[in-house]
Amino acid sequence: MQLSSLIFAGVLVSTAFGQSVRPQNITILQPDMPLAPNPLPLPGAASNADAIVAAFAKLGRTTVWNLAQKIKMEGETFEPEGMVRVGDDRFFVSGYNAIAPTPSFNGSIINGTDRAAGVGLPHLWVYSGNGTKIADATLAQNGDIEYHVGGIDYDGEYIWATIAQDRPNSTATLVKIDPTNITVTNIVHITDHLGGVVHDVETGNLHMLGWGSRNASTWNLNYKAAPYPAFTTPRNVRRNPSYWNDYQDCKFLGHPAAYNFRAVMFCSGLITMPNVPGLYNNTQVGGISIVDLLTMVPLAEIPVALKSDLGALMLNNPVDVNIVDGKMRVYFMPDQHNSTMYVFEPEDNSPYEFGGWPYGLSGEFPL
Repeated sequence: MQLSSLIFAGVLVSTAFGQSVRPQNITILQPDMPLAPNPLPLPGAASNADAIVAAFAKLGRTTVWNLAQKIKMEGETFEPEGMVRVGDDRFFVSGYNAIAPTPSFNGSIINGTDRAAGVGLPHLWVYSGNGTKIADATLAQNGDIEYHVGGIDYDGEYIWATIAQDRPNSTATLVKIDPTNITVTNIVHITDHLGGVVHDVETGNLHMLGWGSRNASTWNLNYKAAPYPAFTTPRNVRRNPSYWNDYQDCKFLGHPAAYNFRAVMFCSGLITMPNVPGLYNNTQVGGISIVDLLTMVPLAEIPVALKSDLGALMLNNPVDVNIVDGKMRVYFMPDQHNSTMYVFEPEDNSPYEFGGWPYGLSGEFPL
């Protein structure tokens, strides 16, 4: 590994609409490798939305998942939270290093939350397609209580992320990140923990997931936020009606024709079942879903029981989806500290429950 440079700026720089550029701390590990492709490619999920929706319609509990790639990610990864594939040879992965825990209030609720603030640092790592770590960007300063960076999205120009306190009902900052130089701009500061975000480029809406994805908050880029670090009220907050899956990372999936051009996102996640003697003992279940962004209602969902070589459920945190060589590929990175990326394709000839998909091989179906 070649360590090239450390870039640091210790002041906030004001921009339009109350935005500000965040202090940066970037370690370049491969100086001969660009951070991102030039020109920037289209986002894989949103630009292949109709094909992904059609492929998803053929999935079921009996789907056979074939391992297409297994990529060892170089270096320490702490706790990965989100990832985006930017072109064929770049992965951007968000995660955070929890330096000190968040002490519990032992069942008490103080100022709306159940634990004290912790200590940590948020990271954005840049990897090549073979897992070589190109850069490591720290997205906050030592001592910042907002250090939990969640799931991320890429819209063809920026990577979108939320950096929050690592506790419910707290605070978070929505940021946009230029993948060509890792410039991080604060967009809006909100009084809630936010753990994931997707960007609807057609409407300007940013949909952000709360603690456990129980709530979703929306901000629109056509509105003016209060100057950072003052707080701004989201344009909309709505409850997630599904309790079987806490979404960990999501990708904007456009406005597919199959869903009457509604805005949807592709999500992965899991829950840990409550301990029930003789029935559940920290059992984790989860799956992948296509979710209506305006209502948070899942429009399609299937369970996935795949595990990593280290025993982690594949649905733990980062996910991305794309169409490669005509097939849907789902990207997972479930392990902490020592991470491997697993890339799966569903088997076209998998058995389907109850006699097969009744609406034809195209995946089209009536609503």
